[in-house]
Amino acid sequence: MNELLSGPGMIVVIIALCTAGWLINNWIRATHGYDLEDEWGGKTSRADKSAEIESLRGENAQLTQRLEDHAERLKVLEKIVTDRGYSLSDEIEALRRDESSGVPLDIGKREKV
Repeated sequence: MNELLSGPGMIVVIIALCTAGWLINNWIRATHGYDLEDEWGGKTSRADKSAEIESLRGENAQLTQRLEDHAERLKVLEKIVTDRGYSLSDEIEALRRDESSGVPLDIGKREKV
């Protein structure tokens, strides 16, 4: 044991204790929200994130509202498409019979040559 605490061993123990103390100190500071110290004794202040958080909350509210608006529009479109009075095939057949456009649309009724 005496050999460990004499000479170079003592220096290693002192450096290990100082490093451990510095790490514990910074861990306590970070846990409680204080500025952190760097290895030269300078301080690194915590960035104020409250403005960014408020900005993100506002953007989130806008996107949520936009999503709700699109959901309402989608409900209206689904209602239009699934309505019994709406029949796409009937409208296509009506267009095929309409010869006022000048182009007959009797595609299904052509005779094969």
